Amino acid sequence: MKKLLLFSLAFTLLGCSELQQVVNQLPQSGPVGNVEIAQGLRQALDLGIEKQVSKLSAENGFFSNELVKILLPEELRKVDKTLRNIGLGKLADEGLKVLNKAAEDAVGEATPIFVDAVKNITFNDAKNILLGDDTAATNYLQSGTETQLYSKFNPVIKNSFEKVGADKIWGNLITKYNNLPFTKSVNPDLTDYVTQEALKGVYTMISVEEKEIRAKASSRTTDILKRVFALQD
Repeated sequence: MKKLLLFSLAFTLLGCSELQQVVNQLPQSGPVGNVEIAQGLRQALDLGIEKQVSKLSAENGFFSNELVKILLPEELRKVDKTLRNIGLGKLADEGLKVLNKAAEDAVGEATPIFVDAVKNITFNDAKNILLGDDTAATNYLQSGTETQLYSKFNPVIKNSFEKVGADKIWGNLITKYNNLPFTKSVNPDLTDYVTQEALKGVYTMISVEEKEIRAKASSRTTDILKRVFALQD
């Protein structure tokens, strides 16, 4: 307890560079060493993947979740509004659902990539993450996985569009819109757009769990999580 109070006081009084020096001197063994800090960060990310990302692969995992629901790209919002104004709201709704369904299908590709990235967290990474903001772990994971995830998600989303007929639905929507008088033709790359939005959704949900663990002691469900994240309280 005395060490924890001293650490908290240091956090209040010292700047980031000085505090980093304090953390660098944490013992390798003992109450909370570098090994345990790394384990705690890995557990926090694993929980985010297990509890939050898995929700996105469930039926309507994107469409029913307002945090990550994929809306239309800017250039298609006028398409949606125009079609609804002329009585084609049902078709517009169908188009929106298939975008979210494609993202849902892609999320299953994320878990093995995340697992590998989490395993690679080093002691120095862990200390920097622990001292970071409330999404520092998520940001670390994103920096190490985003490019690889894009390459995995993109073909899955493309195949999903073909499987559920999204390419035909949106082809029909866009054709109808482009044939209306006084409208400017649009032809967005929906596969790229949904891929980018799916990635945002995945990292958003991981950050939800990270924030919970950092802010609420009750969310620290293992001894290591309790001990490690007590350092940043």
